Amino acid sequence: MQVIPVLDLLDGHVVRAVRGERTAYRPIESRLCAASEPLAIARALLAASGARTLYIADLGAILQRGAHVSTLAALRAALPGIDLWLDAGFADYASMREMFERIEAVDRHDGQTVDHAAPTPLATLVPVFGTESLRDIHALHSAQAAGLAPILSLDHRAGQLLAAAELDRSSAWWPSRVIAMTLDQVGSYAGPDLATFERIRARAAAQTTVIGAGGIRHRADLSAAIDTGATAWLVASALHDRQIGAAPAGHA
Repeated sequence: MQVIPVLDLLDGHVVRAVRGERTAYRPIESRLCAASEPLAIARALLAASGARTLYIADLGAILQRGAHVSTLAALRAALPGIDLWLDAGFADYASMREMFERIEAVDRHDGQTVDHAAPTPLATLVPVFGTESLRDIHALHSAQAAGLAPILSLDHRAGQLLAAAELDRSSAWWPSRVIAMTLDQVGSYAGPDLATFERIRARAAAQTTVIGAGGIRHRADLSAAIDTGATAWLVASALHDRQIGAAPAGHA
């Protein structure tokens, strides 16, 4: 199974997420890295997990306290060959496109050279639309049409889907990748919410990949997730605390 590391950004720092209580998040204290500086932590997480994908939650944008545009541009420039899955509280396609264009503008400006050398490769930005923030399901179709391979995060708290009343509760509009996000389990060391994962997987079309998120504590939890059919899981705390590393042979 693929372990996908998570980077939570707030007020210029990487923070430790605990049960989705975002106002209580504090700068990360990690056994992987001495600082809470985003690029150093990102590299440490990728090295510890062996992943080529990094999930980024821009909590500043989600909480409307200021998006980390410059930080995201710097990560994109410094991590070529990595897929950056970005959740920045996108309400619709227009807000997603605006955010991506701001990041791209910074990268274009910073990448200018007087000798016209070949541009530096950049990490690939992949939009994640969380139901907590999403107001227009057509955003995913628009992103797909633009070649962006969007991901839908089905955000849950206390067993309930967090979503605007007008969102279609069926799975007909889901894209090819869906995250079963249980905010209560994030950073809780309470174990993964396998029941919610299995319920979402049962509703998804056969060709849809369902990715788990939250609660992984150790290798036994990864094994339990694999037994439910999960092929990938978002992980942060267990990596920072060195409770797990890269997936073992045969589980990649």
